[in-house]
Amino acid sequence: MEENECQGGIEGEQWQKTRHGVVMAQRQVAVQEGPLYRTEGSHITIWCNVSGFQGPSEQNFQWSIYLPTAPEREVQIVSTVDSSFPYAIYTQRVRSGKIYVERIQGDSALLHITDLQARDAGEYECYTPTTDERYFGSYSAKTNLMVIPDSLQTTAMPQTLHKVEQDPLELTCEVATDTVQHSHLSVAWLRQRGSEKPVEVIALSRDFVLHSSSEYAQRQSLGEVRLDKLGSSTFRLTVFHLQPSDQGEFYCEAAEWIQDPDGSWYAMTQKRSEGTMVTVQPTDKEFTVRLETEKRLYTMGEPVEFRCILEAQNIPDRYFAVSWAFNSSLIANMGPNAVPVLNSEFTHREARGQLKVAKESDNVFVLKIYHLRQEDSGKYNCRVTEREKTVTGEFIDKESKRPKNIPIIVLPIKSSISVEVASNASIVLEGENLHFSCSIRTAGRPQGRFSVIWQLVDRLNRHSNIMWLDRDGTVQPGASYWERSSFGGIQMEQVQPNSFSLGIFNSRKEDEGQYECHVTEWVRAVDGEWQVVGERRASAPISITALETGFAVTAISRTPGVTYSDSFDLQCIIKPHYPARVPVSVTWRFQPVGTVEFHNLVTFTRDGGVQWGDRSSSFRTRTAIEKAESSNNVRLSISRASDTEAGKYQCVAELWRQNYNHSWTRLAERTSNLLEIRVLQPVTKLQVSKSKRTLTLVENKPIQLNCSVKSQTSQNSHFAVLWYVHKPSDADGKLILKTTHNSAFEYGTYAEEEGLRPRLQFERHVSGGLFSLTVQRAEVSDSGSYYCHVEEWLLSPNYAWYKLAEEVSGRTEVTVKQPDSRLKLSQVQGNLSVLETRQVQLECVVLNRTSAASQLVVEWFVWKPNHPEREAVAHLSREAIFCYGEQAAKNNLRGRLHLESPSSGVYRLFIENVAVQDSGTYSCHVEEWLPSPSGLWYKRAEDTAGQTAVTVMRPDAALQVDTGVPNATVFEKAAFQLDCSIVSRSSQDSRFAVAWYSLRTKAGANEGSPDLEDQEEEEEEEEEDPTERTVLLSVGPDAVFGPEGSSWEGRLRFQRLSPLLYRLTVLQANPQDTGNYSCHVEEWLPSPQKDWYRLTEEESAPIGIRVLDTGSTLQSIICSNDALFYFVFFYPFPIFGILVITILLVRFKSRSSSKNLDGKNGVPLLWIKEPHLNYSPTCLEPPVLSIHPGAID
Repeated sequence: MEENECQGGIEGEQWQKTRHGVVMAQRQVAVQEGPLYRTEGSHITIWCNVSGFQGPSEQNFQWSIYLPTAPEREVQIVSTVDSSFPYAIYTQRVRSGKIYVERIQGDSALLHITDLQARDAGEYECYTPTTDERYFGSYSAKTNLMVIPDSLQTTAMPQTLHKVEQDPLELTCEVATDTVQHSHLSVAWLRQRGSEKPVEVIALSRDFVLHSSSEYAQRQSLGEVRLDKLGSSTFRLTVFHLQPSDQGEFYCEAAEWIQDPDGSWYAMTQKRSEGTMVTVQPTDKEFTVRLETEKRLYTMGEPVEFRCILEAQNIPDRYFAVSWAFNSSLIANMGPNAVPVLNSEFTHREARGQLKVAKESDNVFVLKIYHLRQEDSGKYNCRVTEREKTVTGEFIDKESKRPKNIPIIVLPIKSSISVEVASNASIVLEGENLHFSCSIRTAGRPQGRFSVIWQLVDRLNRHSNIMWLDRDGTVQPGASYWERSSFGGIQMEQVQPNSFSLGIFNSRKEDEGQYECHVTEWVRAVDGEWQVVGERRASAPISITALETGFAVTAISRTPGVTYSDSFDLQCIIKPHYPARVPVSVTWRFQPVGTVEFHNLVTFTRDGGVQWGDRSSSFRTRTAIEKAESSNNVRLSISRASDTEAGKYQCVAELWRQNYNHSWTRLAERTSNLLEIRVLQPVTKLQVSKSKRTLTLVENKPIQLNCSVKSQTSQNSHFAVLWYVHKPSDADGKLILKTTHNSAFEYGTYAEEEGLRPRLQFERHVSGGLFSLTVQRAEVSDSGSYYCHVEEWLLSPNYAWYKLAEEVSGRTEVTVKQPDSRLKLSQVQGNLSVLETRQVQLECVVLNRTSAASQLVVEWFVWKPNHPEREAVAHLSREAIFCYGEQAAKNNLRGRLHLESPSSGVYRLFIENVAVQDSGTYSCHVEEWLPSPSGLWYKRAEDTAGQTAVTVMRPDAALQVDTGVPNATVFEKAAFQLDCSIVSRSSQDSRFAVAWYSLRTKAGANEGSPDLEDQEEEEEEEEEDPTERTVLLSVGPDAVFGPEGSSWEGRLRFQRLSPLLYRLTVLQANPQDTGNYSCHVEEWLPSPQKDWYRLTEEESAPIGIRVLDTGSTLQSIICSNDALFYFVFFYPFPIFGILVITILLVRFKSRSSSKNLDGKNGVPLLWIKEPHLNYSPTCLEPPVLSIHPGAID
């Protein structure tokens, strides 16, 4: 099935010019133009290209479909970048490979659907995710796919046919389709044998063109194979004259083609019919060919006849062609018409009657040569080809056969001479002379004359004429030996009538080979012409060893490493040993250390001279060169070695040869191995003292540092000393001072940065091995680890100083301390308790100090209660400047602080008009500052004095409150009074704030719980006050009234009967007013800052008030009369009451968390319990049983 090729590119790309002036391509996406008609079940492809994009060359593609049932809804199919892209209906087909995307190029892809289904019809969209810097262009394209039923039918009757060769064959095939769209059909007949690839017999293309494969093309052109259309759907195959090769299965294959909108044709579907098995029985057409001749050995001038005999059946009814060949070269061809066609070379001999080609009978063909020549020796053969005549009268070649070759030998006229060649040697060295002799022997007297040719046959079997002597006795050199002969390099002469010699002088490698003496014997014929009777040749091999064979050079030295001023020898050994006539030139080359080029030192020329190189001046005075007489070895001796002679040495040998014209030729050049000579410095004996020292001193003292050289390599050694200091904060030491080997001074960066230059002093002692460095006026910052770095320098053989070795000394740990601190303050602790508005004196005494020249900084601090951080109160600087601290601003201390120093080291701080907020723990902190050697002040010590706890107290609270009104019972609508009497006060300047409260028991306060777990939980809780307090009226210290209680609003009257007696009258009493009442008094005093503060507070004892209802019954009368109450209710029931009380006590004591009976630790809370009045109808509890604090002493 044919497929459309992916169309690359878009005809018109759009471009846009950016704001930077750069032209940017517009992205364009193109998809195969639709609508595309494809059949169900077929394998389809749709191409998609993108161009004008930015970013990577490989773009990604995503395919979606818009189904006809939901044209607005995108259904994702497959993506090249996201495996989760397909929707569920396509996921399985994508995973199984039935739908996939084939990437043709980075910007081109094919969508494959291998098994097209009807539901695959719709509008397909190809989308390319952007890789551009900005959106510009189109990013998707769409095309429509129409899925139509596959209606193509291809049928043929399955059968088996047995045919005989040359029989005809006819087969028919029905091809039909019901496709509505316009389509074309292509029909092909194919033959298949077993597992072989099918062979196309004949086919009708969609364009109605007939064609066949190469196997049937000729038979189709001759009309032997035909395809005919019968009716509208029948296609007939006809094969005339079947051949055995036609055997196999014949079947019909049809394809339905449709033209896409882009003009290309697409094979929608392809079907094949069932096959017909055809067997072809071949007829007997075998034949054999035989070649005959009388003999194989002939003499020049004799005739020869070759007979080509054909054996076959029905020869007269068949067509054969014959061809004759000599040494595989064609002599003549003869077709079925028996007319010979000769090759041009043999045409002349046939014209002169020397050769004939003919057909003797139907099965015999003849080749005759009447006069053999010596060059006719060789192999002869004939080839017979059967031809078949077609219906058009043309011949087709069929089978071809040929017999075995028949070789013949044509001998010349016999000669009686023999030749022998001798040489002076078989193996010689290039340059030696060669001598050859050629001796001719005859069986009888010589019949005529001899001509002699000396030839050289090289290894490639090429013949070169050296010299020859003709039958007249004239000697002539060959063309390539003419010049050598003119210089006498080659000579040939006739020593005797039957002996000839050849001499080659100063042989060369190219003279190697077989030296052949070619002798021709001549006799004079009857007509006077000279005729060759025979030729004889003999040879002798000569092997010439080239001079450069084995030519090698080696450089050796027994001292590859030498010390300064020592001597060393270099040997250049040349192999093999050549005779004195072979000149060899030798050159020593040198590559200094650190360079990449060699330069020539000295050369021994081929004539024995010595030539020095251009850059060898430093070697001449210290170098000796010697060449051995027995060999070409050259020795190079160098004395007083230095760095100049260190490097790589190499010798180069050149092999020369003198030519026959006295010129020189360089045959070979060999370079030796590299020979590295290391010139080493002397082994150092430098030793520097490694002892470690620890030096501690006080600032302003000098630091004495020593560097001692214990041993040195030479008495002439010079030293460079570098002084370093290493600080703990630095990774490496820093250079302080350097003295070079020639006693020059250089200051290091550390000395410059720290300003040490004026304080440094260097000294070299007379002994020569001791160096000292002194740092004057030491400072604390000079502390560190000091060491020296010693370099030993020597004078080289070239009179240049070089650094031989270096070593680091032991370290001196220097610690520069400040003076010991002797600052000491008085540590006396103190406690001061004063009343407000008094004066407080704080003293700070310096008992000792480090130096009389020091300056002090004094600062006072205070620690406030509940404030862990200290706060500054006052500060006295080194310059005696007094400053207030932050605490002074908070507590308004400005104006209340002043400082006195009655004597040196004594400082007093006074706080006037103290207040309670001035309470705290006070202390002074002193810093001692000293001047450094550089004149800068630094803090040397600090100390804190003992603490003084200052407590500023207010007046003792003496407030006492009492009530002059006992428990009272009033009738409804009457008034009752609540007096608040102040028994004593703390100060005559105090003021009072008074408030009256109604005390009621909270609901549920007395209810018990029998649950044991609740009892345990209540034990863990704090006891709560069961009394509910309600304000009736309050009066502030500034005589401002608060709001009245809601239950008593409009019924209250306040009176201040005296400065210490306050009365509150409740008018229009009602039964709801029954209960306990108390008054609460606060005492306020003015502070030193004239602010009022609450000094203390006190509350009176509860006052019980009972309000009787005016409509009281007998019950109320009895309950209101104590004597009557006891008479009626109490005495009859003593036992019952005691029993109840006992039960209650047992029950309440079992609850440790009871809030009504017991307090903490089981102590009765009688003094804080509110009185409980129960005015139940039974009046079980008389009023006199109410308990209040005023009733208990």
